[in-house]
Amino acid sequence: MTSNLLKFGIPVALLVIWASVFTVDVRQKAILFKFGEILRSDYDPGLHFKIPVINNVKKFDSRILTIDQKPERFLTAEKKDLIVDSYVKWRIVNVEEYFKTTGGDENRAGRLLYENINNGLRNEFGKRTVQEVIAGDRTEIMSILTAEATEKAKTLGIEVIDVRIKKIDLPARVSDSVYRRMRAERERVARDFRSKGAEAAERIRADADRQRSVILAEAYRDSEITRGEGDAEATETYAEAFGKNEEFYRFYRSLNAYKNNFSSQDDVILLEPDSEYFRYFKDSGGKQGKR
Repeated sequence: MTSNLLKFGIPVALLVIWASVFTVDVRQKAILFKFGEILRSDYDPGLHFKIPVINNVKKFDSRILTIDQKPERFLTAEKKDLIVDSYVKWRIVNVEEYFKTTGGDENRAGRLLYENINNGLRNEFGKRTVQEVIAGDRTEIMSILTAEATEKAKTLGIEVIDVRIKKIDLPARVSDSVYRRMRAERERVARDFRSKGAEAAERIRADADRQRSVILAEAYRDSEITRGEGDAEATETYAEAFGKNEEFYRFYRSLNAYKNNFSSQDDVILLEPDSEYFRYFKDSGGKQGKR
């Protein structure tokens, strides 16, 4: 009898003990309920006790969570649409308040949180132009949204860590129009650069042609001066040589004339035999041929 009691009593006791304890991880927050009514929620990580059947425990993730919503459409101050893709990082700070307002449903908490954030985005974008939103005010918008969302999220038992705008796009029809304007502007700038380049090229070519003409004219002038000086020096040399021995100079010039005129076998000259041309042809003294 005693052995049977021990046989069944030990497992029952172990089962009761197992049902009477629970653990809370460092990454969790826990709520203890008594017949569905919140009894306690300030548990530290570790081992804790409860009354079986009467008490039950629910645990929630206390780490930083991320909600990444689908892109939303917002209007700017000029009544232009922008497609905004954003996300929010948050965590549970008051688990009891979190459970009362959201039922412990993470998706519901995300929807409630994003309602506040979307309202903030709508207000901030409505105060600004497209240029201001895209070019300079995005950091300011995120800081404002984070502060506002944190204040409103306190009613949900949530702390908002950060709100970030990942991407801002124009609607497809607006994007096409913007791209066309950008392309037209780039083409205009390109044409302007090409026309300025062509103008500069013409200016460079004209200057090069002018310099070429000047250089050629100066070279021709210098060559003519040199040629004139050479001719003058040659004439002076010839005159000096002719003055020293006139007869030899006549003889030398005649020999050069013979050489130039009879350089080929086909050369033919018709002259009288006693012509002055043949003065030194038969007599080196030039006596024959004189009249």
